[in-house]
Amino acid sequence: MKLIQPYCEILTPIDRIDILKRIEVAGRTAYKSEEKITEDSASNFVKGVIKRGHESVIEHVSLSVKFVCDRGISHELVRHRLASFTQESTRFCNYSKDKFDNRLTFVIPEWCNVEPGKYVKDIEQPAYSMHVSDSQKLWVDVMWNCETSYLELLNQGWTPQQARSVLPNSLKTEVIMSANLREWRHILKVRCAQDAHPQMRELMIPLQKELAGLLPEIFHGSVLG
Repeated sequence: MKLIQPYCEILTPIDRIDILKRIEVAGRTAYKSEEKITEDSASNFVKGVIKRGHESVIEHVSLSVKFVCDRGISHELVRHRLASFTQESTRFCNYSKDKFDNRLTFVIPEWCNVEPGKYVKDIEQPAYSMHVSDSQKLWVDVMWNCETSYLELLNQGWTPQQARSVLPNSLKTEVIMSANLREWRHILKVRCAQDAHPQMRELMIPLQKELAGLLPEIFHGSVLG
């Protein structure tokens, strides 16, 4: 069994100046004010259109992000309609194979103080070597049991798509998500909110901060509202 922390990775190379200039060209087409384009006019123009709510022009740029999270959170991600998704398939991935290290990988819940790492059952149990609550120890035991049951079902001839019926929400999954900048603004506004799921906030808040550093005109916290 392997336990990991969730994370995300921006896959699209981000050239801030190029992106801002492309948005400015699109936006000024609406106003027919292309003659106002200068070497350094794009930043203020983009700030202005966002402030006025003319966000359709930022739909001309898209970003792809890779999320490594548990399957429960992935079910929330794919609820966003204006995005494209490709997800690790439990139908076709056989986790008993060497390329998966012959084990399952689970995402540690945000509220559990369990140490990440690779563990062998009955030799080293991570939750039992730390000061953790009984409920956290129970979570680890359940993950052990899910892995044991899954591998045994495969050993008895079940296919991966059959054996996956015993897999929990905590199973690690990878999701490639692509959306335009306007949709990413909406996603971050909703998923960074105080009432969002804590595991979703664990992914989205660092993503928002990274994007704010790369494209502050579009993703700075004060801009998102």
